[in-house]
Amino acid sequence: MVLYSLQALDDFDDIFEGLLHWDKIELSVQFTQDYISELKKQCESIPSKLIHINTTYPDHKRFDEKVHRYRRNQNTIWYIIYDIDDNKNIYINKIISNHLTIEEQE
Repeated sequence: MVLYSLQALDDFDDIFEGLLHWDKIELSVQFTQDYISELKKQCESIPSKLIHINTTYPDHKRFDEKVHRYRRNQNTIWYIIYDIDDNKNIYINKIISNHLTIEEQE
């Protein structure tokens, strides 16, 4: 089962609004809805993964221990930050793009 934190649900809303009102290009509501739907499909696919990768970026570690990478295109990678409980439930805590990820904090 995949569960979403309030932060993750807010992230979906923020991503939707950000795409819909993006300065660089005008995107349709349908395209934006489909984009969010694809992100949600990625989240829902996590329980079927055989290997769960640990977070490495400090910016990601503060949200949880595991990360699923979704390469949307050559410029954009979405990081879905999550944890797994003892019953193998997936708890999504944060969805953040490579454009907002801070690679090193020293």
